[in-house]
Amino acid sequence: MTIDNLLEEGLSKLGLLQDRNFQLLNRYIEEIELFNPAYGLVKVQDKAELIVKHILDSLAPLNIIRGLSNKTIADIGSGAGLPGIPLAICLPDVEITLVERMGRRAGFLRNTIAVLGLSNVNIEEAEMEKLSPAFDLAVFRAFKPFDAGIMKYLKRLLAPNGNIAAYKGRRQSIEEEMEQTAASMEKHQNIDSRMALTWEVFPLDVPFLEEERHLVVIRNL
Repeated sequence: MTIDNLLEEGLSKLGLLQDRNFQLLNRYIEEIELFNPAYGLVKVQDKAELIVKHILDSLAPLNIIRGLSNKTIADIGSGAGLPGIPLAICLPDVEITLVERMGRRAGFLRNTIAVLGLSNVNIEEAEMEKLSPAFDLAVFRAFKPFDAGIMKYLKRLLAPNGNIAAYKGRRQSIEEEMEQTAASMEKHQNIDSRMALTWEVFPLDVPFLEEERHLVVIRNL
């Protein structure tokens, strides 16, 4: 298989191969490749790694995410727009806000959204602690490990009955991280006495990726 066919085959495996999705994702990849040397948006060796480890990985849990939110999603620490931009392309009826505190990366996001013509995407150049709550779902990749403090701020972002979805790797590491987070929250009950931690782990099948990937969904925080 050639690199040119990699995105097409990956989208086909995910059930997302449509002309609009393919064309917009290809254009998005071109934007990342153009600005990555100067902005350090993603760490990749080549285009194939960009497609598999970032684009297809972002889209692998799309059906789960679609079931969690049909209105508003916040992509926390969006960076290059991952997973927010691929999700926005494939979920055109969902409003997605890309949250990025670094000015240069936020500028890249604004330019990319304009180039792609995505009307369902907003950009917040701010830290998550300064956002107003409103979101049905908060998602993130390559973010900080969970702890009681992060849970406190994520909770504030969510609308009533909102959820959190985190892209993670190995199941064993996830279990350890979540148990430590639950213990941390219990220890710091003064942060918010109503905070509780209920989570579910979904295995993900990312086309052409042999690494273990999961989506952690935290409900009713």
